[in-house]
Amino acid sequence: QVQVAESGGGSVQAGGTLRLSCGVSGYTYTPRCMGWFRQAPGKEREAVASINNIGGTNYVVSAKGRFTISRDNTNNTLYLQMNSLKPEDTAMYYCAASWYWSGGPCLSSDEYHYWGQGTQVAVSS
Repeated sequence: QVQVAESGGGSVQAGGTLRLSCGVSGYTYTPRCMGWFRQAPGKEREAVASINNIGGTNYVVSAKGRFTISRDNTNNTLYLQMNSLKPEDTAMYYCAASWYWSGGPCLSSDEYHYWGQGTQVAVSS
C-alpha cells in the first residue's frame, strides 16, 4: 500500500526559508510524476511545482525563482526548498505521487493518485 507523508512545515517570517520533505513508500516502481500542491483557507487547492522521473521540473508563476523542487529516488523522497517566503505562501502543503505521466507538466491534481495529509506553512509579515 502506497503511503505519502510530508514534513518540514512551520512558521516563519516573510523573507524566510523552509524545506519541505515528502517520503513515499510501499511501491515497486518509481513514481512518474511527483508534485507539491497547496491550499489556503477559503481557497481551492493549487499546484506549486512538479518533477517527473527523468528530472524535468515545472513551476507555477508564483513559485518560479523562489521555490525549488527536487527528488531523491534512492531515498524515495521529494523536497521543496522555499526561499523568500511571502505571507501569501501561507497554506497547507500537500505532496502527491502518480505512476502515470501524459508527458505534460504534471501540474493538475487530477493526474495524481496518492496524496499525503499535508504540512502547514505559515508566513507572517
